[in-house]
Amino acid sequence: MPQVCLYPKDVAQLTGTGYDAGKRLLQRIRIKLNKPARAYVSVAEFCAYTSLPEAEVAAALNRG
Repeated sequence: MPQVCLYPKDVAQLTGTGYDAGKRLLQRIRIKLNKPARAYVSVAEFCAYTSLPEAEVAAALNRG
């Protein structure tokens, strides 16, 4: 089953940054989308914010 939501570890791997930077990016996305602090961020929301292709992100997440 494909991964739907992102965690800081996933964001860190996708962007090539550290875990803390992944947490900060997810928090910025939540703020922009008016979501609560602990709400999940979907792959589609992440891709819309970062302008990364959703197919490539999904492939990278499900690869390993």
